[in-house]
Amino acid sequence: MNAPNKSGWKPEMQVSEDGLHNGPSTTTGNRALMLEEPLIFEIGHAETTGVDLPEIDKTHTNRLAGFEREEPIGLVGLTEPETVRHYTRLSRQNYGIDLGFFPLGSCTMKHNPRLNEKVARLPGFADIHPMAPQQSVQGALQVIHELGDWLCKLTGMPGVAMSPKAGAHGELCGILAIRAAHTARGDARKVVLVPESAHGTNPATAAFAGYAVEDIPATPEGRVDLDAIKARLAPDVAAVMITNPNTCGLFEKDFREIADAVHAVGAYVYCDGANFNAIVGRVRPGDLGVDAMHINLHKTFSTPHGGGGPGSGPVVFSDALKDFAPLPIVRKLPDDEGYELVEEEQRKHRGQSFGRMTAFHGQMGMFTRALTYMLSHGADGLKQVAEDAVLNANYILRSLEDILHAPFADAGPCMHEALFGDKDFGGGLSTLDLAKGLIDEGYHPMTVYFPLVVHGAMLVEPTETESKASIDQFITAFRSVTERALAGDETLKQAPYYAPRRRLDETAAARKPKLAWSEPED
Repeated sequence: MNAPNKSGWKPEMQVSEDGLHNGPSTTTGNRALMLEEPLIFEIGHAETTGVDLPEIDKTHTNRLAGFEREEPIGLVGLTEPETVRHYTRLSRQNYGIDLGFFPLGSCTMKHNPRLNEKVARLPGFADIHPMAPQQSVQGALQVIHELGDWLCKLTGMPGVAMSPKAGAHGELCGILAIRAAHTARGDARKVVLVPESAHGTNPATAAFAGYAVEDIPATPEGRVDLDAIKARLAPDVAAVMITNPNTCGLFEKDFREIADAVHAVGAYVYCDGANFNAIVGRVRPGDLGVDAMHINLHKTFSTPHGGGGPGSGPVVFSDALKDFAPLPIVRKLPDDEGYELVEEEQRKHRGQSFGRMTAFHGQMGMFTRALTYMLSHGADGLKQVAEDAVLNANYILRSLEDILHAPFADAGPCMHEALFGDKDFGGGLSTLDLAKGLIDEGYHPMTVYFPLVVHGAMLVEPTETESKASIDQFITAFRSVTERALAGDETLKQAPYYAPRRRLDETAAARKPKLAWSEPED
């Protein structure tokens, strides 16, 4: 697509790199229903506003304590139609779960039932304030308590912390509880072991908490090397962080034996629960010897988390760690007298808590959606969630293993996601080229180049909410682009051709990002 300039768009025939004529360019830049949209700073003016505001009464005392603005803020003013059109046009250039299948692996982007949205927007939940008196938010406290009870029962764990805001925040919560437990017994340990098949945030979390991180290799079949982890266990190891099912899409069949070995040296087992969608209702992590595990409500229990949020990452704890979990917690009062928030000064209710992760719980939208999802599915329905997710992933794996390199296809059935590599691509083509080609087919690409244990990794997670028809359509598109990659079709190096924007220079975008708009030079 030609770039706009101040005098309009060049009225010349557009020819793509594959020689195909895409039709003449237009004066406006619009192409039928694919509408161009400038930045908001280019269509509005700071001197105008779309609403009439009263004159400022300058007789009032300035209450900004010296922090008043010294120059105009420079925000543009638009009329209401201009505002609505601007953001609607931008939304048409994005991809979302309501448009089609989202194959992101390890991200569980699935349909969010609208019932959950309706409940989350009830005024009693949507409009409450974190500083409201506890007597006035008893319903909200009950939702938090009941949701925590569901999480404990689904995982077989006796303790839960509801305040962590997302997955990585939950990881930190678990590791800080582990550190507090070691400190309480005067056993300062320095090392956390992280297998290669774990999520990428695990080593970062351990390092942030002050631990040295050591890798544990994977076996040729993509699972944790049991002998390697046993050989490294020693009195200096504080914990092992394992993702189960792991990022190769495989269940760690030696998990119980690993947990027993870790406990034997006085260390703890942290399980990354981001992939809980594959085992919910089927496996209780507590039965496997897990001491702490975060659960991404925004993955397993609706509210897809694309765009960076919203998120929520409650952490469940074993008996060994539950007294070290953070405050505040919601406690049910005796004799059905309601609920209360146990605050910092009431530490006696939470033993040797390491303190707070955050000032408030604050994710009522996430809590209400998740509990609605659980109640509408029931225990049997949640079990079916896992079964259907695993079935769909295996259908994709077996449908594509004849054309794509599937490194762990012989390791048995995968769990919720199918993993492929870029072996035998021709013409110097890469996984990135295939992913960009999928955009032209109308799909958001799968997770690429992760996990690192597979060259040119492509991780596909269909979830349970996709029908066979939608998966078949994706498989057809995936096969088509794969055939082009294997044949060395160099037109893929310039894909996508039909997206709102052509391929970016991703290296320059990462190293020299432009994070603020500035007036273009004449």
